[in-house]
Amino acid sequence: MKITITGSLGNISGPLAAALVKAGHQVTVVSSSENRKAEIEALGATAAIGSVEDVDFLTGAFKGSDVVYTMVPQQHDSDDYKGFIRKTAQNLADAIAAAGVTHVVNLSSVGAHLPAGTGPIAGMHDAEGILNKLNGVTIKHLRPASFYYNFFSNIGMIKHGGILGGNYPADTRLVLVHPKDIADAAFEEITTPFTGKSIRYVASDEKTAAQVTAIIGAAIGKPELPWIEFTDEQSIGGMQQAGLSEDVAKNLTEMGNATKAGILFADYDKYKPAFSKRKFEEFVKGEFLAKYNA
Repeated sequence: MKITITGSLGNISGPLAAALVKAGHQVTVVSSSENRKAEIEALGATAAIGSVEDVDFLTGAFKGSDVVYTMVPQQHDSDDYKGFIRKTAQNLADAIAAAGVTHVVNLSSVGAHLPAGTGPIAGMHDAEGILNKLNGVTIKHLRPASFYYNFFSNIGMIKHGGILGGNYPADTRLVLVHPKDIADAAFEEITTPFTGKSIRYVASDEKTAAQVTAIIGAAIGKPELPWIEFTDEQSIGGMQQAGLSEDVAKNLTEMGNATKAGILFADYDKYKPAFSKRKFEEFVKGEFLAKYNA
């Protein structure tokens, strides 16, 4: 098949592109970075260099594709994060329609069943709705849990503050996923026929914040590592100090409150998937520890 992937060679799109090329498919990878072109081509794929804000570019990249994998890139400096997500989704939808694409696998998020109160995930809810308005287009929305890789951003906190924390208590339930497990699920959906407009949840593990902290603390030789619950103000301030815009920090803090309330997982629990193969302990002992010690 001819398959176009957005997301450059990111944590999901990179492994997905490699797997599709290995399986013999003709793959085009959309990237905003000219520096990625050689790496994409070395993989055996075609590079389409341009912006998801350019509908004409996207239309050209999507033209002739049997399946398109869509995702909205993360933003750290946006003044309207949810607005950016909605606008990007509309650009993708317009390009899909103009290019005549009939099959789409879209990256969404756990919690996207809710229209508000979930930070950037509410934008994903709207993005699903925008794509679902496409007539004659079969769409599978992947709703993964929180990425293991998000804990990489806490390494500085652990090293310099001697703590791990968020704006929710230690007994908060966390549903987690390895990005490569999402790539595996996307590969399955892209290469297996499906109809209509539907969703698929993807998760690798579940832990409490306290369990996550204990696993990380044991791996790095700091078994006493504590989980600290931050106030919303501390959460927003800390993220702004780390370089995030005020709007992004507020959105992520709202997502933390939704995690604390447990509302993100109401629909997930109704359609709970079998856990994927990559467990959190293995990730911490391998990839996380390597990153921590680098």
